[in-house]
Amino acid sequence: MTTQNSSNRNVPQSYKDLEVFQLSRALVVRVHQMTLEKLPKFEMFEEGSQIRRSSKGIKSNIVEGFGRKHYRPEYIKHLTYALAECDETKEHLNTLWETGSLTDETLYKDLYQCYETLGRKLFRFREAVIGSEPFDEPAPCDP
Repeated sequence: MTTQNSSNRNVPQSYKDLEVFQLSRALVVRVHQMTLEKLPKFEMFEEGSQIRRSSKGIKSNIVEGFGRKHYRPEYIKHLTYALAECDETKEHLNTLWETGSLTDETLYKDLYQCYETLGRKLFRFREAVIGSEPFDEPAPCDP
């Protein structure tokens, strides 16, 4: 659900409305499944654990940043962290592929491309937040 603020922009009411959140959430599930089903057992607590954490970190930073949207520097900081986690996740994918722990080339290329797309979307979203007008303060709650 989105509403319009005083400058007539659509403003998401929940982090769940954000395309970058929706994509990151879907990718968390795919990465989790990949680490359980496609990697050797020894990777479960090594690179598998690292890629699960960095993948989840993208989503978590989007959520935390959105929770601080009225404090623009904090919002931007968390979107920057999400971008860094996205880069880290791509590097973990590369490591899994290069070491032969991930042998499904189609899965590797597809996940890598999805994280490339997410990174571009996160970058554009962060730039939009940087250039946007401040969000309206939430209306007080009347008991």
